[in-house]
Amino acid sequence: MRSYSLFSIVLLCIAILLVDILSFYWLQSITRLLISSTLKHIIHILFWCFTLGLIVAIIVLKVRLDDINPRRKHVLVSSLYGLTVSSFIPKILFVIIISILFFGNFIISENESTVIVPLVGLFSGFLPFFVIVYAIFKSVYHFKIHSHSIHFNRLPKAFLGLKLVHISDLHIGGFNYRYKVLQKAIKLINNLQPDFIFFTGDLVNNYAWELTGWEKTFNMLVAKRGKFAVLGNHDYGDYSEWDSLEEKQENLQKIKQFYKNIGFRLLLNTSEIIESHGDKMAIVGVENWGRPPFKQYGNLEEAMTGVAHIPFKILLSHDPSHWGDEVIENTDIALTLSGHTHGMQLGFNYKEKTWSPIKYKYKHWAGLYNLDEQYLHVNRGLGWIGFPGRLGMRPEITSIVLKAN
Repeated sequence: MRSYSLFSIVLLCIAILLVDILSFYWLQSITRLLISSTLKHIIHILFWCFTLGLIVAIIVLKVRLDDINPRRKHVLVSSLYGLTVSSFIPKILFVIIISILFFGNFIISENESTVIVPLVGLFSGFLPFFVIVYAIFKSVYHFKIHSHSIHFNRLPKAFLGLKLVHISDLHIGGFNYRYKVLQKAIKLINNLQPDFIFFTGDLVNNYAWELTGWEKTFNMLVAKRGKFAVLGNHDYGDYSEWDSLEEKQENLQKIKQFYKNIGFRLLLNTSEIIESHGDKMAIVGVENWGRPPFKQYGNLEEAMTGVAHIPFKILLSHDPSHWGDEVIENTDIALTLSGHTHGMQLGFNYKEKTWSPIKYKYKHWAGLYNLDEQYLHVNRGLGWIGFPGRLGMRPEITSIVLKAN
């Protein structure tokens, strides 16, 4: 809530209050069907206790945000945000639908409307509420493995059948030190028996202290030939306030050191050549590169130094916009791995059809894309940011097998 002014927060609270006043007006059309007056009063009191309590909590948290321990701040903000969304959206839908039914009751008789309108309105409010609750408490860590086999003309024989696991966007602060939750994902990854594990950025939300106590868990990740990573936009601390530039740089250095401690090779506009039976391929990694307002720390030309002659290259770049802007047609990089979008943590997947509102911001936002012989894979992320849930966009572990045409 640091990024929002007090005026914006007050406007939010007014919006919540107005929606709840309308919701309460229509709620009375439902509670009047109850026989017990005591039960009616209890429901009405609980309704307003929740509303006023939520508004007070939002304002108090905003006013006292600077005084809250940073390690508790993220948990409090995200929990309150989830509570607000799970309350606000269902009530808006409830008001809209029951209003349409009421004012359009010419479709049904007046006697029918006294029962049908309240019941349909009630259902319209409770259904999205339960869906959002499911997204927060169940779906958010319901890990899913997406498997792809990609065929290349220029893949060296020594790397036929190579298995890669691609993960991204952990935002480890959101796990709130629930080690066993991430261990479930690690078990799924290790069961795939990958040759390489590639992580494409946003290890933290902002701070290195989010990583405290996680080394043992991350060291459980096993790859036969190596583990590589790049930084994402959240790893630089650009969304936090620092007392000095030195403090911000120290935070970044601790994150870099963490990668060393867990056996990941962090590629910072650098590359590494992998050799097997005389064949070679290059793993290229750039620092975060994004379109404004995201900063561009990445330098692909610098990262490619010394590997231009390698016929098969894999690029790790956090933001998928990089692929369209600098990679395809300008390089011979065969496979690019990215993350960043989270699939907006909202959408649906049915067989081969996938949709999310994020597609209107990012052309390439989830899954596998290609242009001729160049491929991009965008991982939907393992963690979350902002809304503490996932709806129709489960956290992703990607298994990729390299094959030849």
